[in-house]
Amino acid sequence: MRRQNFTIFTLLLLLTAGCGAQTKHAATPPPAPKPKPACTAGAFRRLGSNKLALVAVVRSHATVAHRPGGAVFARFGRMNQNGVPVVFSIRGARVDARCRPSSYLVQIPQKPNGVTGWVPARQVGVESVRTRILVDLSEKRVTLYRRGEPVLSATAAIGSRATPTPTGSFYVNQRLIPRDARGPYGPGAVGISAFSNVLTGWAQGGPIAIHGTNEPWSIGKAVSNGCIRLPNRILRRLFPQALNGTPVVIRR
Repeated sequence: MRRQNFTIFTLLLLLTAGCGAQTKHAATPPPAPKPKPACTAGAFRRLGSNKLALVAVVRSHATVAHRPGGAVFARFGRMNQNGVPVVFSIRGARVDARCRPSSYLVQIPQKPNGVTGWVPARQVGVESVRTRILVDLSEKRVTLYRRGEPVLSATAAIGSRATPTPTGSFYVNQRLIPRDARGPYGPGAVGISAFSNVLTGWAQGGPIAIHGTNEPWSIGKAVSNGCIRLPNRILRRLFPQALNGTPVVIRR
């Protein structure tokens, strides 16, 4: 009897140890919070890529200087002389210690072609575009890209030898609809931040645009005053996609 009691008692101990009692483990501490990004105050950050461009939209007014906080060399209101919102192409930013832009390096629609300057971040809103335009003068061709992929390509007319189309990196700064779609600009004009280098006496400084035409025979030839002409049916497709701020590269 004693041996049986001992055996039963031993079995109860084993059951209690193996099934009834659970080993408690120490709670795993929560992961440490990720440190907030820190920047060196005054550091420069280049912005934009081949697939994404940033656009600065003037809020009420904008002052542009050659360096942040420097002497102002250009001033802009909210709207330009054609009644279109003023936009700049953002190339980079000066940031504070919390990585917030304090000023933007922008390209502005002013002579000389391609001029850049610094605008206080508080004076502009920021938007993004995922389109870009390539104008190849040697091929007389305009190609529209979206997210880095070509979506439209067409033969164009370009500037003549006497009034050549300027080359460089620009951006769409205004889109205009002519009163007469049968006129020299066709159904629309996509204005870019470039100016003719030879037509200095023209209104508004001789701005360059990609527009339609009432001379379809000119497509594929170097006959314009510097603008890029497209067939009207192609311009109608390009116009709604070439948003303000879209980068435009014109190359030979």
